[in-house]
Amino acid sequence: MKFQDKATVLLMGTPNVGKSVIFNKLTGLNASVANYAGTTVDFTIGNTAIKDNNFLIIDVPGTYTLDATNDAEKIAIEMLSGKSSFEKGKLGHCDSSAETGEVLPQKPDAIIYVLDANNLEPGLYFLLQILEHGIPTLVALNRTDLAHEKGYVIDVTLLSHELGIAVEPTVAITGKGIEKLKTTLAEVTTNKKKSDYSALIRGSQESRWEKTEKLIAKVTQHTVLDVPLKRQKIGDLLMLPWPGLPLAVLILATTFGIIVGLGMGLRQAVLLPLFRGLIIPQVVFVVENIIPSGIIQNILIGEFGFLVKGIEWPFTLVLPYVISFYIALSLLEDSGYLPRLGCLLDGLLHKIGVHGSGIIPLLLGYGCGIPAIMATRTLSSLKERKIITAMICLTIPCISQTGAFISLLAARSIPVMLAVFFVSMLALILTGIILDYFLKGTLQPVLMEVPDLLFPKITVLAKKIGLRIKNFILQGGIPLIAAVGLAAVLYETGVMAGLGRLLSPLVVGWLQLPEEVAVPLVLGLFRRELTVLPLLEMDLTTVQLFVGAIVGLFYVPCVAIVAIVAREFDLSTAVKMFVFTTGIAFLLGGIFSRIGALFF
Repeated sequence: MKFQDKATVLLMGTPNVGKSVIFNKLTGLNASVANYAGTTVDFTIGNTAIKDNNFLIIDVPGTYTLDATNDAEKIAIEMLSGKSSFEKGKLGHCDSSAETGEVLPQKPDAIIYVLDANNLEPGLYFLLQILEHGIPTLVALNRTDLAHEKGYVIDVTLLSHELGIAVEPTVAITGKGIEKLKTTLAEVTTNKKKSDYSALIRGSQESRWEKTEKLIAKVTQHTVLDVPLKRQKIGDLLMLPWPGLPLAVLILATTFGIIVGLGMGLRQAVLLPLFRGLIIPQVVFVVENIIPSGIIQNILIGEFGFLVKGIEWPFTLVLPYVISFYIALSLLEDSGYLPRLGCLLDGLLHKIGVHGSGIIPLLLGYGCGIPAIMATRTLSSLKERKIITAMICLTIPCISQTGAFISLLAARSIPVMLAVFFVSMLALILTGIILDYFLKGTLQPVLMEVPDLLFPKITVLAKKIGLRIKNFILQGGIPLIAAVGLAAVLYETGVMAGLGRLLSPLVVGWLQLPEEVAVPLVLGLFRRELTVLPLLEMDLTTVQLFVGAIVGLFYVPCVAIVAIVAREFDLSTAVKMFVFTTGIAFLLGGIFSRIGALFF
């Protein structure tokens, strides 16, 4: 990548203002994720062409100030000064790789600053800091539709005059104003007009906050409207103990019901008939007629057949629950409920060593542990990050595991399935309490931004859900198929039988499970759900199913999780997590097997 051939543009703004949506509108799919050298902070870079001019767009991590109080703010300062360096990575992957040390040769040519029309004060304060650097800047005044809905009228012409820079109204989610923004960007970079910030502060010794407040008063008018006011009152009630807590229980129970009910419906009515009744029989027929009986045929369509279990497990046992989970999660996200849930539970979560904002990575963990652990970067302290990471690794089943648990237990006993999730929740609470006591450090005060309570847009929801399902298939489904293929080879070559005999004292003697359960324990190192899925093929009692599920719940995170923990913290932390989770899994599995033997 040669920066000299392109005008470098920084896309900046406070968090949660639609910056990434504008980035996607500007660059399309021509983008990649980069990792800032020496940190775990990712940002996105992309290319675009406007009026025969080529631009390199850099989506700078969202911050509230340039006070250098955290990594994201330090990176923003370095990017503004042209001293930044980063490691280039690949879009959609957790790890950056390959070429490193690319350095911006000079200050950026321009800045697009995304200002939230719905919440001007923090955005304008940050903008004033940026303008002091004298870099040509234009403002994308985003979310103007929400501001209008709330009765805010912003004089864009006057705001542009007062700031001394171009201001373009946008609604990023619909694409409104993006083409005009592109045209203005080309003009700004061509004319090289620096920000006339001095026009705003000439002869004034006021603080930035005072300037911000006076500017807002000058350029905005507000009329109170009934509809957003009612919605705001509902949003406020959701953060109060009454009726917030009962409603939270109802909402989360409904969410769980959607995940289980919709997932089971998709599995039973659509995916199982499709794969077991149509696709898999055809695959078996073709293999039997092409490949003679023997080890190769067995690897393909035998007990752990690569072309049978490798299709059936990901697409009939896991995928339906992935679909239902991401539908439910996207509804909670796009409605603005998750931050309110964090505020509501802040006091309770403090008792286990984390802020209310920690609810977001915890809920993400039920989708996949990797983005959940990466989401802890926004938390206030290293101690809080380690506590939540431990909770994710030890007690929270990813959606693939959850689908496996439901497939394994729901048909046999709903109470047993619920008992597994109850044990998971109890373990999460105990993990927080214990680590809060033993880990050094204190909780730092933190501000939590609460967005508007909105009705999710169907088109946006569909795109988000579709992208997440695609990512699961590419990053979860394909590796799961590969792991089943490895299992088939190990099983048919007798390696699994040898491992079963080796682990027999632990599996048979301590866990009181059949010797063949050693197979999923080995497979679980590669994919978490493979600790559970093979149990479906075994003739186990209800108690044995529960014990197997408990071991699968607490068992060592998959290799990808261990790798991301090592990257986010260090190798020592990853090894400790590996040993700790494995030990707890076998300890609790043996205890529950003996309790079950006493009562059943």
